[in-house]
Amino acid sequence: MMKPGKFAMLAAAVCAPLAAWAVSTAQQDYTEAARAVPDMERGAALFIRCAACHGADAGGSDNGNVPRIAGQYPGVIIRQLVDYRYDKRVDPLMERVADGHLLQSAQQIADVAAFAAALHPQARARTGPGDHVMQGTKIYAARCSSCHGTSGQGNEEMLVPCLAGQNYAYLLRQLDAAVEGRRPQLAGSHAGYLQDLDQTAVQGLADALSRMGGGLGAETTARPGRASAPHRP
Repeated sequence: MMKPGKFAMLAAAVCAPLAAWAVSTAQQDYTEAARAVPDMERGAALFIRCAACHGADAGGSDNGNVPRIAGQYPGVIIRQLVDYRYDKRVDPLMERVADGHLLQSAQQIADVAAFAAALHPQARARTGPGDHVMQGTKIYAARCSSCHGTSGQGNEEMLVPCLAGQNYAYLLRQLDAAVEGRRPQLAGSHAGYLQDLDQTAVQGLADALSRMGGGLGAETTARPGRASAPHRP
């Protein structure tokens, strides 16, 4: 009978190559999609399925379940789709979309990402109650602006997402998930910025971001085209 210690070592030996393979394959898919020249017509055809949840204008849902992706940087959308494909983000529906049932190639990921990025929502993002916006604005300036930009515009080259104009409920949902560890990657990179915030502060931060102008869906945000290379794997 194999001893527990030897079993653990064997399991680690088996899993390590699989994990390395997943990382390398994910990076390969991202790089291929990021370098592809998008076909907007094919992207529009693919997005018809996405519109069932994200809306025809990619404006997302008011209840926080589905993000606004219109106007987001194409590279950011590509990165998230690849993360869903390789289980770095967890959502049963998005995993099914990204794992080849709908998007069968890196080229198709590039196509739909470029199309979604070029859309402009018909309505403004849903904002929060407004009770703690000033507190949230101060927190953002002190803790978030160095990466996400002074007005929440993000950074296309560094694959930092645009957050300005995102729906309040979605922002609140993701911030809560990061604080509670339900989005491991986000929690890992943002833990030092979010862990000491109480719920009032988190609500204020989400509300402040939802009200920032020039963000998702605005004319000055993302443009379709090649996505930039990520600053980290």
